[in-house]
Amino acid sequence: MAELRFDDGAAYEQMMGVWSRSVGVVFLDWLKPAQGLRWIDVGCGSGAFTELILARCAPSDVQGIDPSEGQLAFARTRAGARGAAFQTGDAMALPFPTASFDVAVMALVLVFVPDPSKGVAELARVVRPGGLVATYMWDMLGGGFPLDPILDEMRAMGLSPTRPGHMEVSTLAALQAFWSAAGLQQIATREITVQRTFADFNEFWNVETKAPSIAPVIAAMPAADVTALMQRVRARLPAATDGRITYNARAHAISGRKPG
Repeated sequence: MAELRFDDGAAYEQMMGVWSRSVGVVFLDWLKPAQGLRWIDVGCGSGAFTELILARCAPSDVQGIDPSEGQLAFARTRAGARGAAFQTGDAMALPFPTASFDVAVMALVLVFVPDPSKGVAELARVVRPGGLVATYMWDMLGGGFPLDPILDEMRAMGLSPTRPGHMEVSTLAALQAFWSAAGLQQIATREITVQRTFADFNEFWNVETKAPSIAPVIAAMPAADVTALMQRVRARLPAATDGRITYNARAHAISGRKPG
């Protein structure tokens, strides 16, 4: 299976950063973390969620880790992320000693980790006893992914856009199993539904087709097929009388504590 890579921080920010922040706000309100904690944001990407941690949780330290230097370069330009340190790193081998943090989080990352169980184990390893380990991930199998209106119609036309390697780990049952296997306790889960509005269909199309799962496929399609795909997607997303397109996406969230 081809690997999905997110190297264009600006494009990712426009396409997914808005969605990520919407879910992230609800996620942090649900976690209710104390102020002044040490955080690690694994798979921080363009820094959308890192910025939320700084704005809402008054952390004493935030470390952002991502495999893409292109994404990190964008994250470092965020005015709201100036209090964070960003470095390249592997979610399955975090470059920090055991018990370095109070909170370890992943935002929309786990399905992309080659060995998700190892990724969760690393989150648990780097938090102190009593520390919090949490994630949220789009409901990839239940129709909750923001790009599903396009991806579903692509598949209906016989196209094969690249998908994450481990979509099955986005279910609540799978997340609970990973958290339990990592020895975490006080496990809690919830669904988070968010909504986004685009000015019109053209804005929706121009923004969401920047995704690395979609853009290369569309670039290789004949113009007539692209037009047909657009018509199919437009029919799924009826516009308001002023042309605006509004639709929902859904994520699964989980949290747990490292035994003290």
